[in-house]
Amino acid sequence: MQWRWLQVAWVGLLMVPMTLAHAHEVRPAYLQIDEVGPGRYQLLWRTPVLAGMRLPVVLRLPDEVRDVVAPGAQELSDSLVERQVIDVGAQGLAGKRIEFVGLQATVTDVLVRVQMLDGTHSTTLVRPSQPWVDIATSLGPLAVAGAYLSHGIEHILFGFDHLLFVLGLILIVRNTRMLLLTVTGFTLAHSITLSLATLGVIHVPGPPVEACIALSILLLASEILRRQRGEPSLTATWPWAVAFSFGLLHGLGFASALIDIGLPQGDVPLALLAFNIGVEVGQLAFIAAVLGVMQLAKQFRIPRIIEFRLRTVTAYGVGVVAAFWFVERLAGFWA
Repeated sequence: MQWRWLQVAWVGLLMVPMTLAHAHEVRPAYLQIDEVGPGRYQLLWRTPVLAGMRLPVVLRLPDEVRDVVAPGAQELSDSLVERQVIDVGAQGLAGKRIEFVGLQATVTDVLVRVQMLDGTHSTTLVRPSQPWVDIATSLGPLAVAGAYLSHGIEHILFGFDHLLFVLGLILIVRNTRMLLLTVTGFTLAHSITLSLATLGVIHVPGPPVEACIALSILLLASEILRRQRGEPSLTATWPWAVAFSFGLLHGLGFASALIDIGLPQGDVPLALLAFNIGVEVGQLAFIAAVLGVMQLAKQFRIPRIIEFRLRTVTAYGVGVVAAFWFVERLAGFWA
């Protein structure tokens, strides 16, 4: 009976990604500040929109700020973009604080980029635990790397579709050495397309990419079942080739998130590298956690039949979630 409850609990856990549904919706808000004259700045404030609801965060500027050009707003499918030109006086924004009212009640970060006339710039990741940023003339490359590294880690850990794909690879490839080669192939592939798409070398529409990513997970779920039944499986035979092929597709998904927030003009290579490393750090952490749980489960000496059923239930769970995402994303083409 206890094993039956274990299977039920596992099914419930697998349904979590479907209840969250939008595997790429945890994206940061974005504030771009460009100095266009002495004490004068152009602001771009973008907040994500989920299911028609705007992120409940309000930008609070220093008291001495006055509008030069009245704020204007543009509604996009996934965000609200506001632009305005402000004047702060001769002292400028350096040393001033900008607050994000309401951010502490969310799980969303804010990426803040500041570009000064003299070429100095800064990039800061503002978190809900400290919903403000103190404007400095330049935070240097270390701060840029830290901000994009953190965003890369968060993107993969909240990117449930990518995690389910990696989980599928783990369940199919049971040899540690081959799993290492497979994950390396997946990493190399999505690093290539992430870089090419972010730098504008290739252009692929986002919605078809997201739908195809869901389809890749669905196909991998069927491969898990074939492996369970002892049937021939392309992924089991050539796991690194399959991982590399689909990794190219998943890299385009990673790129869409990075394109949304943009790259600092003076530190494009650094920001891109840091984001990529962040994705890999998060991915390796997930793999280590899954392998750790599997190793721990062996200590309980779970009967083989129960282990077989758990793998089968996992495959069906992954397939159901992927099918849901695929249909949802297809429907989004005509939304």
